[in-house]
Order: sequence, then C-alpha cells, then structure tokens
Amino acid sequence: MVEHLTELRKRLIWILVVLALAMIGGFFAAKPIIVYLMNTEPASSIVGLNTFSPWDAIRLYMQFSFAIGLVVTLPFTLTQIWLFVKPGLYEHERKATLRYIPGAAILFLLGLAFAYFVVFPMAFYFTSTVTKSLNLTETYGAAQYFSFMFNILIPMALLFELPVVVMFLTKLRILNPSRLKKIRRYAYLVLVIVATIVTPPDFISDILVAVPMIFLYEASIALSARVYKKQQEHDAQWLAETSEA
Repeated sequence: MVEHLTELRKRLIWILVVLALAMIGGFFAAKPIIVYLMNTEPASSIVGLNTFSPWDAIRLYMQFSFAIGLVVTLPFTLTQIWLFVKPGLYEHERKATLRYIPGAAILFLLGLAFAYFVVFPMAFYFTSTVTKSLNLTETYGAAQYFSFMFNILIPMALLFELPVVVMFLTKLRILNPSRLKKIRRYAYLVLVIVATIVTPPDFISDILVAVPMIFLYEASIALSARVYKKQQEHDAQWLAETSEA
C-alpha cells in the first residue's frame, strides 16, 4: 500500500509540475485568444465588456492560462494514469489501454467545441433575453462573462470523456456492460439533470444537450461490450490452454 501511495504521489507531482509549466505558457498565449473571443459571437454582440476591479484583467489571464494548461496537460495526465496502473495489466492490456489516450484528447476537444458552439450561445442568449424582458441594462464584466463561459465548457468537455473512461474501467474489470445497462435509467436521470443545469430552462435546449449525452452513454455501453467480449474470449482461450496443459 505504501509503495502504491508513493507511486501515486510521484505521478501527481509530475502532473502538477507540467500543469504549472503549461499555465506559464498559457499565460503568454492568453491575450490573442481573449481578443479573438471578444470579437466573435456572442461576445461581439455586447456593447463593451467592462472591468469592475483592478484585478479583473489578471483574473482573465489566470482563467485562460489554467484552461490552456488543462488542455495541454490532458495527454500527459492520461499517460501518468496509464503508467500508474500499468504494472497491474497484462501485456495486451497495456497496449490496448495506451491507445485510449489519443481518443480521450480528441473527445475532450470535441466536448469543448460542442459546448462553445452549441450550449454556451444558447445559455447566453437566453439569459440576455430574460435581462431585456426586465428592462435591465446589460453591463457585463469581462471576468464574469468568461467565468460563465468556462463553467459551461469545462464540465461539458469532461462529460465527453465518458466513453474512454468506461472502456478503461472495463479493461480493468471494474465495469462491465451488464452493470452499465442495470444503472441505465439512473444514468439517464443524472445526464438529463446535468443538461438542465448547464442549459437555459426551455425544453428544446435541454433536448439538444441531453440527447448527445445519452448517445455518449449508449456508445459507452457498446464500447464496454466490445472490450468485455474480448476479455471473455481471452479468458476462455487461457482456460482451454490450461486444461490441455
């Protein structure tokens, strides 16, 4: 147990070091990204973004440096997780799970794209409509605007990791397709609740977000079944060889 905890601590330290270095690089790359986002919809529809504190500009840089660092560090983080569980895997399992890392990175980027181009505009325009309906003046702070954006983007991007996480846990024999099917109704409920939280409270927006998330869950079950089937075939082959021996 002590050896495992020591190994885990070492992996976590490396992840934090790489994240810190990526955040430093992200700090210098933040300005052109902020300027670009401020000149595209929906930010460009706002009549000027304001700052309400001397620290708001620094806060913006920190938000973007963390987001950039998180994206850049993701493949390294997944690799460290793989290295931590690697000693407990068979050789063919090591090769199979290593292939999950590029897929996880791609799904994370797809989740960011879906959240930014679909979910975030719906949420922003809905809140803007409610504000105008109350005859309130829309005066937005830049830090508050981008905080609102990141609170939608990051959770959605992490949710898109579901298929890879399920496949990985199936490979470790922690999950299996039958177990996922048993908890399907509860999983649907949780996904619908999440979709309702991150979107405006209207039926169409909830459906537009809930359906892709449910599709991801069903895809996770199908991928888990594929991995589980290969495990069963390997176990059957091993038993046959052992019996013959």
